[in-house]
Amino acid sequence: MSKIIDTFIAPPCHDKIETLYQDDHLVLINKPAGLLSLSGKNPQNLDSVHHRLAKIFPGCTLVHRLDFGTSGLMVIARNKAINAVLCQQFSQRTVTKVYSALLCGHLDNNEGVIDAAIAKDPALFPLMSICAIHGKPARSNYQVIERFYLALEDGTSLPLTRVQLTPETGRTHQLRIHCQLLGHPILGCDLYGGRLLPGTEQTPRLMLHASELCFDHPISKERINAYNASPF
Repeated sequence: MSKIIDTFIAPPCHDKIETLYQDDHLVLINKPAGLLSLSGKNPQNLDSVHHRLAKIFPGCTLVHRLDFGTSGLMVIARNKAINAVLCQQFSQRTVTKVYSALLCGHLDNNEGVIDAAIAKDPALFPLMSICAIHGKPARSNYQVIERFYLALEDGTSLPLTRVQLTPETGRTHQLRIHCQLLGHPILGCDLYGGRLLPGTEQTPRLMLHASELCFDHPISKERINAYNASPF
């Protein structure tokens, strides 16, 4: 197997992390787009959610990650014991995650399910690929919120669909590659066709936001239903 070399250097992120809730056990944040979840091996990729929060909450650990370009809700454990409990909830799929996204074009159906296994392919890094043989099961639900046209500076208009995406599994790049498979990539997605249509090249960010996160508090067992409105 060929060795994967990551040459990605993240541009500086000047946006702050918004802390939505905190107690002795966990921190709930709104991650800005353009910030790594975890620091990379390259020293130039030191800035990340974990790097910033570890200065405020020593010993904190990431329970899950959001892609560099994705904004929205993340829960961070303040110690390893809490991390283990929360990770178990993610692996048992008792955590509900809902995303808001803008897709290129107008979807035909108002809702649907994308069921397509996803695999890592070192030859294509950092891209993932749809592969029924070597891939891990991946399933995403989509629901159309609205179809509209975005007026562009040159006088043309760009057809877009606002959707709510609910992944049942948590594969790397799952929503991005599943939307591409649907024929309607997420606007601004550089890896999976979201900058190919005329008028999409200058999109300022990946139009994907983690808007809802529901889980059980590891200590009180109370169900936490967090919501953070999409910025786009």
